[in-house]
Amino acid sequence: MNFDPKTLSALAVKLHGRRIGVINRIGGDRHLFSFEQDYIDDANRPTLSLSFKGQRGGLVVPTRPVTARLPVFFSNLLPEGHLRDYLAARANVKPQREFFLLAVLGADLPGALMVAPMDQPEQGAAEEGGDRNHDERLPETALRFSLAGVQLKFSAVMEASGGLTIPAGGMGGSWVVKLPSGRFASVPENEYTMMALARTVGIEVPRTELIDIRDIRGLPADAVAMEGKALAVQRFDRGAAGETIHMEDFAQVFSLYPDDKYRHRSYANIAAVLWAETGETGTYEFLRRLVFSVLIGNADMHLKNWSLLYPDRRTPVLSPAYDLVATLPYITRDELALTFGGSRSLSEITTDQVRRFADTARLPASPLWPIVTETTDRTVASWEKLAEKDLLLEKMRTAIGDQILSVAKPVAQAAAK
Repeated sequence: MNFDPKTLSALAVKLHGRRIGVINRIGGDRHLFSFEQDYIDDANRPTLSLSFKGQRGGLVVPTRPVTARLPVFFSNLLPEGHLRDYLAARANVKPQREFFLLAVLGADLPGALMVAPMDQPEQGAAEEGGDRNHDERLPETALRFSLAGVQLKFSAVMEASGGLTIPAGGMGGSWVVKLPSGRFASVPENEYTMMALARTVGIEVPRTELIDIRDIRGLPADAVAMEGKALAVQRFDRGAAGETIHMEDFAQVFSLYPDDKYRHRSYANIAAVLWAETGETGTYEFLRRLVFSVLIGNADMHLKNWSLLYPDRRTPVLSPAYDLVATLPYITRDELALTFGGSRSLSEITTDQVRRFADTARLPASPLWPIVTETTDRTVASWEKLAEKDLLLEKMRTAIGDQILSVAKPVAQAAAK
């Protein structure tokens, strides 16, 4: 079914199959999200986002419309940058028209959300030509995938034979297939190796597979021409039987648009939320992953690369780690995406830095440095015997190994004092 942007004015928002709200397009290109009254009144309602949680734990009901863009939580569901342009072109939607892009992508969003047009005029009801500001019609099967990110990613279903098939129409899918970068060499191999290293260190990561692009069936014609390996990552927002598990990233938690994923918050701010919502378990695991990211030289752990899951539909837990890439071989910027104890340095972790991190997040300081030293020791030992590192180019392998050792040395010296 096609729907006409000229008359489309409302999107129904469903969480776990239940309609919980509506995004209305009102005059002046403004958009307002409102909750359904039965959701507001439900004391046991499933959690949409911590950003709608008040200081006393009640539901914050939005009242102000947003001009041009979608409300921040929903804007964060959409892809970014080149991927957004690519998807918008395939769907015949202008990239900045977020309302209409969400209308196309809404059947296969991260987590347990589904968004669909509420008013769908019969095919052919709109006048020829339509409103060129919104393009003409939004084809129902224009897209096959919609997970937010900066690489080309395709939702796919792993077949028993090990091949990958991309479902027509973009419904469901239990894997994310990440194709090679057009700018940087061996990104799938890099991420696969870093995820394997994290797994051996004891960090929870989803299952990953390196696959030949020629073994992926159903790719759009413009992607089939790519060569090399792709990375398949099992979606942790989908259960074994395909059921959806709700999730949100920390840009959504902090009500920040994707443009601000490197600004306005620090790693201590994330830790403070985790301490309040998940206690020691999530907070200490977060620190392990942060230390690991410094050790491997990952400069891209911004707000959208940390997420919460809601397995029981109400209570958040830290999601498995994802997008673990050693970025130093590709970029010369020796800085973390956010500040860690007042520092963005990727070259060291100091006791003073960890103490400042604890103070800002209001965490007990004494358990934190042992987490730093234990994670460092495990990473050094695991890297030495990691078979997957042979997948990397020699120059890349050397750069990552040097980074791990250079960060580990002063940590060991501080621990020995």
